[in-house]
Amino acid sequence: MPTDSAIAELAPTLARLRTAWQARRPDYTQRKDDLQRLRTALKRRLDEMADTVAADFGHRSRHETLIADGMTVLNEIDHLARHLRRWMKPQRVGVGWRFWPARAEVRAEPVGVVGVISPWNYPVNLALIPLATAIAAGNHVYLKPSEHTPRTAEFLRSLLAEVFPADRVAVVMGGAEVAGAFAALPFDHLVFTGSTAVGRKVMAAAAPNLTPVTLELGGKSPAIVCRDYPVEQAAARLATGKWFNGGQTCIAPDYILVDADRRDALVQALRDQVQARYGGLQDARDYTRIINDSQYMRLSGYLDDARARGLEIIPLAGNGDPQQRLFPPTLVLEPGDDARVMQEEIFGPILPIRSVRSVDEAIDYVNAHDRPLALYPFSHDRAEVEKILRSTLAGGVTVNDTVLHFGINALPFGGIGPSGMGAYHGRAGFDAFSKALPILWQSRRAGSDLLKPPYSRVQRFIDFIIR
Repeated sequence: MPTDSAIAELAPTLARLRTAWQARRPDYTQRKDDLQRLRTALKRRLDEMADTVAADFGHRSRHETLIADGMTVLNEIDHLARHLRRWMKPQRVGVGWRFWPARAEVRAEPVGVVGVISPWNYPVNLALIPLATAIAAGNHVYLKPSEHTPRTAEFLRSLLAEVFPADRVAVVMGGAEVAGAFAALPFDHLVFTGSTAVGRKVMAAAAPNLTPVTLELGGKSPAIVCRDYPVEQAAARLATGKWFNGGQTCIAPDYILVDADRRDALVQALRDQVQARYGGLQDARDYTRIINDSQYMRLSGYLDDARARGLEIIPLAGNGDPQQRLFPPTLVLEPGDDARVMQEEIFGPILPIRSVRSVDEAIDYVNAHDRPLALYPFSHDRAEVEKILRSTLAGGVTVNDTVLHFGINALPFGGIGPSGMGAYHGRAGFDAFSKALPILWQSRRAGSDLLKPPYSRVQRFIDFIIR
């Protein structure tokens, strides 16, 4: 539980942000200018960003940083700026003949100050996309970056101080105690990206203030490789989604369900993909390291548990290096639900594979567990894919590929149940950080003027409008 003193230290900054917002709520011109200046500053400092993130990870593929933490943010800012004027325009709605000649509209009004608690795995992306979306919606923002990427947190603080005045965007540094106190502040909206376990704590901390929350959590995202889909192509696309960022991706495929008689072919195809991409890891410039020793030991513990259960473990490239936190892509075959790799989100380069006898069995397995953040059906049979989509429910879906739905600006991104609550990206984020304000404009003369006692005088009018 956060201490009162920790909350008290953060409260003045929130008060400053809220006072400034109440004094001058950002209009279209201000919002558009803020987005453009953020884009310009980030674009200019992309090389610095990549170096900083790599230093936090020990080593991170430069290209992966530029794609995941650079391109995606710039692309999202462009999308917000391009559509902002239309999203801000009041939407006329019909009132129905009973209320004529009144008229009605819905306005997207900013809510105030949005808090953002961002994680370490994509430390720029998952801080700046919600921040930019909240700015587009006309809010001020208070950001708490992850303490596990301290250099990147300092980079974010420097970048945002360059772009925004201190009473429009603020950044606080610190560990778990600060994060707990931060979540307990009376924000107008709070965004958290992280584990399901911590998400529960964040929601509990926000509850006394009735703070609306958007929780982007995780879970075990399955891939279902159907009989008609070529295993070589499935392996190529699974390899990209799984081992990008060393598997440290909330929507990475967490396990594969495949028909039993093609399992070994898929294993070989995955081995071929890893060898083609990373070789034996002797020169691992394009392979991202595990973020810290604690996470490395957690992943090693999964394999120790699998080994103790007699499961087949297949390293796909080299033996790894604990000193560098270089953890090789690894398969675990046919784990039961009692294995730790099937009980917890892996969040690393370990990939379990389970055999199934049919798509129906795969569907039943997925539905017997928590609803996942992502689902990846592989099939060219449209009816087969539709069957999977109708029979399951996930936070998001990419058909015949992995993770790419995250990068589509027009698609809402969010989980369901243990994998999250609410959504953002594009219009979904703009709406999440806005209040849909309903407004009825009454005319000079209206039928409602007649609806007053004694009702016997207007009985015929009442009979007419309720018929």
